[in-house]
Amino acid sequence: MKYEEVAQVLAKPLSRQLLDSAIPARLAYTGLDGAPRVIPIGTWWNGTHICAATVPNSAKVPALRKNPKVAITIDTEGFPPNVLLIRGTATLELFDGVPQEYIDASRQMVPAEQFDGWEAGVRALYEQMVVITIEPTWAKLLDFETTLPKAVEDLVRARQD
Repeated sequence: MKYEEVAQVLAKPLSRQLLDSAIPARLAYTGLDGAPRVIPIGTWWNGTHICAATVPNSAKVPALRKNPKVAITIDTEGFPPNVLLIRGTATLELFDGVPQEYIDASRQMVPAEQFDGWEAGVRALYEQMVVITIEPTWAKLLDFETTLPKAVEDLVRARQD
């Protein structure tokens, strides 16, 4: 998929709503043993890339260094579901302290009355974090009203013919 096509999908209002939401992304990657992994992870959108932060000794860090290809989904509950599917390549950067973007993105998930204590605890605990930056190489938005998975689109088209 060309960069411009990916950017068009990610610029759609529903995509932006999902990217900016408090919904944890599901990050899929390949573990060091070659087996697939999928984890919920808090993310933030920097306008061109999806970012996350983790502790340096996290199992995903060496796995992503070995194989940086990932897939992400951010989806809603309820009907019809809204689903943003993204594939991309991860880069990792060691960061001293706690990235401010991580703190800012966490405001959506941590209750306001607990936030100050949570932030103080995180800043006291993490001397370093690894920032995972994912460059999207493919994206699809499904709203199940105007866009459907390709297999369903093909089935609908075949029934109409």
